[in-house]
Amino acid sequence: MPDSRPASQARSVTETLRAATALLQRAGVASADVDAELLLAHVLDLRRGELHAAAVRGDVVTDAAASVFADLLARRAAREPLQHLTGLAPFRHLELRVGPGVFVPRPETETVAQIAIDALTAAAAAEPVAVDLGTGSGALALAMATEVPHARVYAAENSLDAFVWAKENFRVVGAANAHIAFADLADAFPELDGTVSVVVSNPPYVPDAAIPRDPEVRDWDPPAALYGGADGLDVVRVISGVAARLLHPGGTLVLEHGEWQGEPIRELLTADGWRAAATHRDLTLRDRATTAVRA
Repeated sequence: MPDSRPASQARSVTETLRAATALLQRAGVASADVDAELLLAHVLDLRRGELHAAAVRGDVVTDAAASVFADLLARRAAREPLQHLTGLAPFRHLELRVGPGVFVPRPETETVAQIAIDALTAAAAAEPVAVDLGTGSGALALAMATEVPHARVYAAENSLDAFVWAKENFRVVGAANAHIAFADLADAFPELDGTVSVVVSNPPYVPDAAIPRDPEVRDWDPPAALYGGADGLDVVRVISGVAARLLHPGGTLVLEHGEWQGEPIRELLTADGWRAAATHRDLTLRDRATTAVRA
């Protein structure tokens, strides 16, 4: 943030945010004002509401804080993900630790979590079991474990980098009913075969040739968490078989996918013997998840 004023002349919070927002807008960041606020709140160790109050009061940003903020702002302008800079990604009521090597959970996945939570809550068991295949940061598993506390939730991850982040999130959240394993998805949790009420997954589903436009996704999310083969459904095919092994009859499979993939996934699952395949929209009215019932 270049400034012709003397270094000792501190800017107000309002001035700092105005200049930061303009810089991020020039860099093409869609949510420039929000990102500027979240970064400055992070630097000042304030909640966003407290930052707004500081702006109203006319508080100033010290030179030391301004220097740290300028460094983070430059990295955000270079399109490093906001969540990597703050180290945190909000997901429902959780704050998850994230960074290089793990897929950053998206707001649209909260819809997928709600579908899985509803199915788990409705399960006719005193202690229903859920499995999250390819848990990444642990977002879906930890949402289920904390919002359905009478359930037992198991998560599998086969990327060592992502597993390190997930294990840390499991430790921080401290849900006693949540368990994580480093395991290939195809071989995950054989001891649970036929006992699971809900299997959920946000698998890699981007077709190999469909390179994402956003630099935050294209350049920073792990390729193994993005790309799913020529049609994007290679991992979905694996999960269909694994979920059929894990679920008891009447159990529910919940899959996140791209907005164009609902129909091919319904066809795939139906051909594999699943019943009642249905696609559900997220809050932006885009097809986001498909569910099916184990025969």
